Amino acid sequence: MIKFVGSFEKVSALPNTHFPEFAFVGRSNVGKSSLINAVLGAPVARTSNTPGRTQSLNLFNIDDRVMIVDLPGYGYARVARSQAMEWLGRLEQYLLTRRQLKRLFILIDSRIGPRDSDLDLMDFCDANAIQYQIIYTKKDKRIREEKQHSIEHIEHGAMVPEILQTSAEKKTGLEPIRATLGIK
Repeated sequence: MIKFVGSFEKVSALPNTHFPEFAFVGRSNVGKSSLINAVLGAPVARTSNTPGRTQSLNLFNIDDRVMIVDLPGYGYARVARSQAMEWLGRLEQYLLTRRQLKRLFILIDSRIGPRDSDLDLMDFCDANAIQYQIIYTKKDKRIREEKQHSIEHIEHGAMVPEILQTSAEKKTGLEPIRATLGIK
């Protein structure tokens, strides 16, 4: 059973639970909420065609065993610089202080490839020993040959070696995520 726990503006407002947390983050418009919905098999995360709609830390309790955290996107949303910096500060605070966090899933649009902001986040996680895994999204979308990018040659200390390829629309590549979360 999936329960929406709440939408939180501050890390300090998050409930202090004993459940392991798995957080999803990526550039705005990467398909984060759509992937969460596909993995959970239910439309629990709010989706939009407008980048930057997820602006809070949104928590979902799965079967009273695990928490999913839908984090605000970074890097593209049309918001004031001050608001973007506030989101970044909140992300860093979450990553540095949330002991329940077991893995951060960093989503990258497979049509675009990793951007500097993605690489900066990976460097931050490496420097702070925050375990993360790369998930390429939108693998069903057409990619021009010159746009094919890969991060597979990059070695990062805290990165889980398996890079996942997913399509929320086609429901492909979801099983490894579900296995990590311990859900069916």
